[in-house]
Amino acid sequence: MATQTKKRDYDLLGESSRTAVETGLAAAQWYHTDIPRKEMKALMQRSDAPGIRDTVIWLGSMAVLAGLGIYFWGSWIAVPFFLAYGVLYGSASDSRWHECGHGTAFKTRWMNDAVYQIACFMIMRNPVTWRWSHARHHTDTVIVGRDPEIAVMRPPDLLRLVLNFFGILDVWHAMIDMLRNAFGVVSAAEKTFIPEMEQPKAIRIARIWLAIYLATVAVAVATGSILPLMLIGLPRLYGAWHHVLTGLLQHGGLADNVIDHRLNSRTVYMNPISRFIYWNMNYHVEHHMFPMVPYHALPKLHAMIKHDLPAPNPSILSGYREMIPAFLRQLRNEDYFLRRELPATARPYREEFHNELAPAAQ
Repeated sequence: MATQTKKRDYDLLGESSRTAVETGLAAAQWYHTDIPRKEMKALMQRSDAPGIRDTVIWLGSMAVLAGLGIYFWGSWIAVPFFLAYGVLYGSASDSRWHECGHGTAFKTRWMNDAVYQIACFMIMRNPVTWRWSHARHHTDTVIVGRDPEIAVMRPPDLLRLVLNFFGILDVWHAMIDMLRNAFGVVSAAEKTFIPEMEQPKAIRIARIWLAIYLATVAVAVATGSILPLMLIGLPRLYGAWHHVLTGLLQHGGLADNVIDHRLNSRTVYMNPISRFIYWNMNYHVEHHMFPMVPYHALPKLHAMIKHDLPAPNPSILSGYREMIPAFLRQLRNEDYFLRRELPATARPYREEFHNELAPAAQ
């Protein structure tokens, strides 16, 4: 496993960030599986049809579920409708903001932008902040001190992980960020990845969102019912569990501070419902290698390059069976990680990291 001489400092302004820049880990040249140019061009072809189909199903299902929940409000019959509505609001929005943020979900730009704004509001991620944050995540994936989207730091905070299945800490921090931005304050960490000319946009959107939430609360108070909040706001809490369930598998328990996505990302086969909610982000090694391939083409990309990748986990349960023990071991030894084994048909890891990583984690 990789030898760490200093304790990890995840602060984007901290010592680990400076070390990553000095050692060439920041903005490095990442490994990519070779794909013929013609085939890659075909994979990257954008289309409106899959995105329109899936968005109509997504938002249409939410409208039906919300209508049934309202109709049966006050009885237990409403519960399953709101639970399903919550997953489409608080989990499916996570993958939608992500893919539309890449600009690949639709061929038509305004469609990407519209769904991106809607999904960002639902998942409570400022569309300006997170567009630039995610760009950094792809440039410096799981590079300590550089990647602002590392979901599980070492040693892992298991209580935080459990609470976030209910969105509690994420929503708390999102509210703090929204209020701070609404009052015109952009944090020092945000300034490291948001261009100065974009920062006023983040502030303006935070103010619009704050007005929407205040209006929703006002309606709830005026009507003496939490029903408005069950439709706007609270689903981010009670519907968060699926995006956390799938999101932890992306990089959890794997190597950090390496520049080969086969070491730090995980592909997991999932059932069709989870794949719809997750928009095929279960093909996560493939997505990080080639982020401009649309979500609907990721299964085809996977079939083309799986000879060069670690074997996918066959299910969500399989992923957790290897990841949870890794988290528990990292409580005692934060340098521990799961080493991904490559098939005999794969190109080896980059030589400069191969020697360092050669002893498999035990």
